[in-house]
Amino acid sequence: MWLDRNWRLSETEPVGNVITRVRAEDNEQDKLTYGLEPHDYNGDNKLQSPLPFFIDNRTGTVFLNETLKGRAGQNLLLYVTVSDGQLTAKTEVYVNIEHESTTNRARIRVPYPSQHNSGSRIRPPFLGLLNLSSFPSPLPPLPPKQYHPETTKLELERIKPEENDNSSNTVSTVSTVSTEENVQINEVETPALSSKVAPSAAPPSQDMAMTLVPIAAGCALVVGLGLGAWSLRNRFCSSRKSKVNTKGQASVSVSNLSDDPSLKRWRGTKTRNNRYQPWEKEFQAGIQNKEEDKWEFPRHRLKVFNILGEGCFGQVWKCEALDIDSKSGPTIVAVKTLKENAAERERLDLAQELRVMKNLDPHPNVVRLLGCCTEREPMFVILEYVSGGKLQSFLRASREERNHGGAGLTSRDLTGFVYQIAKGMEYLASKGIIHRDLAARNILIDENRACKVADFGFARDVAANQIYERKSEGRLPIRWMAPESLYDNIFSVKSDIWSFGVLIWEIVTLGSTPYPGLAAAEVMRKIKEGYRLDRPEHCKRELYNIMYYCWDKDPACRPSFAELVSLTEGLLLDETDYIELDRFPDHSYYNVLNLSGEKL
Repeated sequence: MWLDRNWRLSETEPVGNVITRVRAEDNEQDKLTYGLEPHDYNGDNKLQSPLPFFIDNRTGTVFLNETLKGRAGQNLLLYVTVSDGQLTAKTEVYVNIEHESTTNRARIRVPYPSQHNSGSRIRPPFLGLLNLSSFPSPLPPLPPKQYHPETTKLELERIKPEENDNSSNTVSTVSTVSTEENVQINEVETPALSSKVAPSAAPPSQDMAMTLVPIAAGCALVVGLGLGAWSLRNRFCSSRKSKVNTKGQASVSVSNLSDDPSLKRWRGTKTRNNRYQPWEKEFQAGIQNKEEDKWEFPRHRLKVFNILGEGCFGQVWKCEALDIDSKSGPTIVAVKTLKENAAERERLDLAQELRVMKNLDPHPNVVRLLGCCTEREPMFVILEYVSGGKLQSFLRASREERNHGGAGLTSRDLTGFVYQIAKGMEYLASKGIIHRDLAARNILIDENRACKVADFGFARDVAANQIYERKSEGRLPIRWMAPESLYDNIFSVKSDIWSFGVLIWEIVTLGSTPYPGLAAAEVMRKIKEGYRLDRPEHCKRELYNIMYYCWDKDPACRPSFAELVSLTEGLLLDETDYIELDRFPDHSYYNVLNLSGEKL
């Protein structure tokens, strides 16, 4: 769905005006129906009066159907909805009703460029100019601008400021000649008209000024050239000294990067201006005056080896860090950073991940933060290196190993994975942190088969009220999400419990994709109807019951992570094979690769 989510309207807005137009697309080409819903409460926790708007449910055009007179200063909250008959998307809209005078001032001060006039110039209003209304205009005035009858109110707000700015410039006159392919704009500037009102002879004081000004300008030019030459000489001498002093430090600069072709991006023109400098120079630049951050790590002490993984906007690199984590000498680390095409939302997500991890103490089942480089772009988040990689890939490799006659994993190994992840999530929940993307792809496993919860990019610290309502759009892990997250955008520790139940199913089926054979829309519909993942044939009832407890429709009835730790610990102590891998069906589970709009 595409629409403007902030409506600024004047209290004198005529009834029947078009306010905006909502557009939506459906991959399955279903017939879409638009609608408006009032928000239950406004900002003052009072019930809102009926909405003064009407939407055409076929075209998505929003009209004003009730006068706004007397409602200036009010703020309204409402939802714009679009439905394909099965699913309904809902977007929140904020409406600000203003006084007419406020709206006019805003239009003059904020000259938005318009999509209708993208080629014209926007000129700021000139103040204090001579009144030339008594002089004949050299060119006839322009005819009034004609708008397309379907131009909406919000589009007009972006067009009219430009006209106000142009009309306020009473000195400049524009002549427009239109052809089929181009528009030529000739402007008569202020100096040409100022000659009409100038006196015929300049007084003696002006003659003296005209003589002194060029002399003063010449003197200033000579002094400026002298200062510039002196500055260049000093800079040249200091650069020669610094080259001698830092010659021995060149071995730890960015030239140490490997010759991996995938690192070509790090050597481009853009990066040459941002290459690593010796740490001493950063102190000379005044970094030592900055408030000390115990996590900040000098980026020149990082040496890049190769890429470990990447997504649409982020990358994880295997690096070597010198003297990090209170250890002398080199240490292998993982460095998380963003690609050049990353948007502001991805930058905020990485900064949020860093902020959350700075508040955590070391835990054996949570990936540990070692440091960060945030003093300039690109931002680096330095994490402990977990050699086994993602649990999802580890499970699938074990399945292949079994298919080729290898030993693979045991039932006790898999049950131990469930127990360790529950321990890690119990710690995060105790810190008031909601993960929001708990799945096997976001669990790492080391050489000792210890599982560590990772990827806090979507995590939110919600210790204040233990709940979080998602406002932004984006790809979603639909197959791991609880019903209240799918339909109401509500996330809590209890929604992480639901995801943990799906994660157990992934472990039992050795990395299979949940709800095999169903598209994302079918998954959402079936979950709402009460459908749950079936018990795998080789999974005993005791372990499947733990999953099923996590999928209770009522979040309050789901167990806590502390209870899940106790339940899985009991399974380990029982020394019974609750996952009968000898009965694992080779072809019953398969992986869905890439469904549109779905994060897998």
